[in-house]
Amino acid sequence: MVDPDTSTTAQRTETADAVIGKSVTRLEDDALVRGEGCFAADVNFPRQLHMRVVRSEVPHGRVRDVDASEALQVPGVIAVWTGTDVADIPPIPFRATTVQGLEPYCQPILAQSHVRYVGEPVAVVFATDPYIAEDAAALVRMDIEPLPALMDARDPPQEFLPGLNTEPTVIRKGYGDLESAFSAAWAVVSLDLSIGRHSGVPLECRGAIARYDASRDVLEMHGAAKKSHWNRDEMAKMIGRAPATVHLYEGHVGGGFGVRGELYPEDVLVCLGALRLRRPVKWIEDRRENLLATNHSREQYHSINAAIDEHGHILGIRNRFFHSQGGYVRTHGPRVADMSAGLLLGPYRVPAYEVAGHYRLTNKTPAATYRSPGRYETSFVRERLMDAIAARTGVDPIEIRRRNLIDKSEMPYTRPLDALGVDVLLDSGDYDGLLDKTLSRVDWKTLRESLNNRRQAGERVGLGLAMFVEKSGLGPSDMVRLTVDRGGSIELVTGAGSVGQGMQTALAQICAHELGVDYRKIRVIKGRTDQIEFGNGAHASRVTVMSGSATQIAAKKICAKAFGVAATMLGVSADRLYVRDGVIKSLDDDGKPGVTLAQVASYLHPSQKTSNGHEPGLSAEGWFYSEHMNYPYGVHVAQVRLDEGTGHVDIERYWVSYDVGRAVNPKMIEGQIVGGLAQGLGGALYEQFTYDANGQPQSTTFADYLMITAHEMPPVDVLITEDAPSPLNPLGLKGAGEGGTNAAGAAIAAAIDDALGMPGTVNRLPVLPEDILRYLTQGRSTQTQRDAAAGNAVDSK
Repeated sequence: MVDPDTSTTAQRTETADAVIGKSVTRLEDDALVRGEGCFAADVNFPRQLHMRVVRSEVPHGRVRDVDASEALQVPGVIAVWTGTDVADIPPIPFRATTVQGLEPYCQPILAQSHVRYVGEPVAVVFATDPYIAEDAAALVRMDIEPLPALMDARDPPQEFLPGLNTEPTVIRKGYGDLESAFSAAWAVVSLDLSIGRHSGVPLECRGAIARYDASRDVLEMHGAAKKSHWNRDEMAKMIGRAPATVHLYEGHVGGGFGVRGELYPEDVLVCLGALRLRRPVKWIEDRRENLLATNHSREQYHSINAAIDEHGHILGIRNRFFHSQGGYVRTHGPRVADMSAGLLLGPYRVPAYEVAGHYRLTNKTPAATYRSPGRYETSFVRERLMDAIAARTGVDPIEIRRRNLIDKSEMPYTRPLDALGVDVLLDSGDYDGLLDKTLSRVDWKTLRESLNNRRQAGERVGLGLAMFVEKSGLGPSDMVRLTVDRGGSIELVTGAGSVGQGMQTALAQICAHELGVDYRKIRVIKGRTDQIEFGNGAHASRVTVMSGSATQIAAKKICAKAFGVAATMLGVSADRLYVRDGVIKSLDDDGKPGVTLAQVASYLHPSQKTSNGHEPGLSAEGWFYSEHMNYPYGVHVAQVRLDEGTGHVDIERYWVSYDVGRAVNPKMIEGQIVGGLAQGLGGALYEQFTYDANGQPQSTTFADYLMITAHEMPPVDVLITEDAPSPLNPLGLKGAGEGGTNAAGAAIAAAIDDALGMPGTVNRLPVLPEDILRYLTQGRSTQTQRDAAAGNAVDSK
């Protein structure tokens, strides 16, 4: 905390009140641990109807007819809609992007001329009871002419609609003289790599409950998450209402992870149903629907080449990849492919670069973001490339990384690239320093010796390391509104979203840090578009950076205003005041009792004569703007053991080092990292959506989609550092939500290679037991051939 004698008026609080950097107890959890949470399924209204979605069982086909006549005869069924009933509603739009020409590929709320994936909404049933709705939905008859299903993004594009094919765009980026780099290369290292399709699979499935209040002419939707204000504005456009008459409410959210809170067809359908039927409408997704219809993610195929010199320095990188988008362009547009192209290079110095990302539609569930989107994929690709360069040059993999790392003296480091429409400017970082801290934390040399001893005893054990750069703090702006009432309570209203990440606690800590109060006295109001006009939600690890910085600005304004009033009340100069425990006192310690923030709020209340000459109320808005994202960074280390009989990969130990610039609540960050790691390990070893050759999904229950559990999670050692505060915001903050996921696949792949004794073996994720058994067989065959060759050489002598 700033020394009160040297700080500005708006910054002065006592160091004893500093709460930034403390692992205080979360504010969010009281209701949850008491079983008093309010999730979407808990919301009910009188006279509500229940909606059930009729979904396509065909991956690709032409809709000839949808017959709802039998379903309409079921007692309790109020209405059944097909595509013709909602043909006037435009397709769901995507967020702003520089990529052009994607509009024809957006998804209608109910299938119109075609279906493009199994699970696509074709009709909806509204009934007085959820079981009646489900029974009636089974009676809706779909006449769909099957068409060839395109399942592999690497296959030639097919027709989407007349004049349009299934490759809406190719994302191209690059800089430098790549041809000269490859011409001058000592060697070219080439890899073909792939990442499987998996997704967030939150504990709570999606849900939406809408009601129309005719007396106020207001449409409400409960069950919002992530991007409430954007969803409100776009849905209002789609159904022809003013945004001010549409209110979205976010309750508790049982996991976000990128896939929750997008604008899905079901959200629009419940709102339209409430408007047209003049009764509340409730829809709760079941698990099969979640696995079929909620956004998938990840699936990419990369062919990457690196030109290197004889010392392993990278001269240039060329990458071509195919991004399997699924049946439609959803609200994220091409963001994952765009980030994959713009952020692939991580912490390394690359003089020349060229990438072509083929963004292709396939007849699978549409894809979008999932925790560390585009970075999980490309960290696997990039770090596999670094390991391959090490193998090609015969240089230790860690040394190869050191030789190519951007040095801290070069920060801020500008890449001639953009991602999400923002120039890539690495704001701060000491990558080599964090690598050293990680190796020391792990005790790398001793650990390697221990593993070598175990190998001598016949165990298949290995150690893998991967480095990464994350992105966070996506702008351009955010705001909060802060109010101190006459009772001393402090209300912080934000348009940010809370999806379990501890946002309310983090913002309360920042506010309390500036105001010199107990963070538990701050009431954070979030997730209500009727309470605040603007909000950017919760995504892209932006809340602590953007909303936190706006909170600090608002709190400083409150503090400055309070000091000005307190100076009058105490008869001292404002620049000689400080605040502690919510009481403003003089630095001169004159024995006066001081003035509380509550007293200042009363002084400024518009009903009081004392407010004359002052703007009424002790309140302020804080706006924060940022033109660039900022870039936390980290190192993952994995220790694994392979079971030669079953192919099982046992993760024995795991380390994550992560520099967050400045930690608001270290324990919450640690929780974010461990939770994110679980999801990264799931994608590395267990989770994968699979389809048969005809496009039928084969992962529609938890018997088929293998989730990681607590049993598979290793002991995790988390090192949080604050060596490189961001210069882009006053507190030096960087995001922490995705660092645990980012490099998990890359570290596991390197560790498996090490255990096999076969560098460069793992070229796809997830690595399944059958893959391990195949690798072991290949290794034995190769060793047998080597032994035979050596024997023949001896015989010939």
